[in-house]
Amino acid sequence: MIGESSSSGSKKGVTFSGLRDQNIETLDVTKLSALTPEVISRQATINVGTIGHVAHGKSTVVKAISGVQTVRFKNELERNITIKLGYANAKLYKGDPRPAPGVVNVEGEGNAEDGAAAAPEMISGGYTSRGSSHPDVFVDEKNGVTYRLRRHVSFVDCPGHDILMATMLNGAAVMDAAILLVAGNETCPQPQTSEHLAAVEIMRLGHIIILQNKVRIPIFSVTPEC
Repeated sequence: MIGESSSSGSKKGVTFSGLRDQNIETLDVTKLSALTPEVISRQATINVGTIGHVAHGKSTVVKAISGVQTVRFKNELERNITIKLGYANAKLYKGDPRPAPGVVNVEGEGNAEDGAAAAPEMISGGYTSRGSSHPDVFVDEKNGVTYRLRRHVSFVDCPGHDILMATMLNGAAVMDAAILLVAGNETCPQPQTSEHLAAVEIMRLGHIIILQNKVRIPIFSVTPEC
């Protein structure tokens, strides 16, 4: 739903349901940053690259976080590999603190002097992610936690095949951070694991997360016959 707020016939701003208001007459552009709520409500401001060896799960991780399938082209779908750079935006949320499970606040417990009830033990509401068009604040129907927008990121999904290293380097040029995928069912490092890590180090990328994937896939070894 889109609505417009106006005064004396002049349009001040455009309001989208669930998103921050943007009003050019009240917005101080000198104070805008990559984390300004009015900015990240509508625009991803951090580029995060997914790098690593081919078939280590880069595109799968991006889809799990953003809900967007970055493998789109016919030849990519047929071969089940990323060939061109893929892009997907996602909003990252932090949940409000919530009472610990199983904790019951008994009336009358607490400060013996004033008889106030003891405050329930609170735990972190955790983190979650949604698509780029999701509201900035929402309540999860499953756990009742209120989640608030903290970051709006754009994923740059890089191919992991050795012949596509040039494509990966193009993606590395716009990264603010990177997630290095390492498959737990293969020896490490694989060729492109080392090359991609070297590439982002050359680019002096200061924020790198190493994510081990496929840890539940068993590794079968052939036992020699006696």
